[in-house]
Amino acid sequence: MMRGWQMGKTVRGVLLIGLAVAGLNGCDYWPPALQAQIEQLRAEAQTASAERAKLETQLMETAKMKDELQLRVEELTRLNRELAGRIANLEQNLAAEKTKASKPAAKASVKAAPAKNSGKAAVKPSGKAAAKKPAKAKR
Repeated sequence: MMRGWQMGKTVRGVLLIGLAVAGLNGCDYWPPALQAQIEQLRAEAQTASAERAKLETQLMETAKMKDELQLRVEELTRLNRELAGRIANLEQNLAAEKTKASKPAAKASVKAAPAKNSGKAAVKPSGKAAAKKPAKAKR
């Protein structure tokens, strides 16, 4: 009986070793449907990887374009501020020149107003105006 027991123990050991070796090596047999599904998944993974790389490239290009446009906006904002300052300065200069121009004109008009009144009295009327005056006198 010991022999049967020993033999059973040996068979179990061999089976256990055989299963361990088979488990470590893996199974080389894949059913055709499973192989097709694996290939399809690999193709989809490659397509997804290519699309991801393309999208990452587009993202980097878009980020670069955004940075360039941001720099352009900052430059235009700076130029706008400079031009607004120049416009304000020119408007102030224009207002100052208008006030300077209106002061001499006001002085000249004040001086010219009495001279005009006295000048009109001294001016001789033209021939037509003289002809009308005697007509009025005759009435």
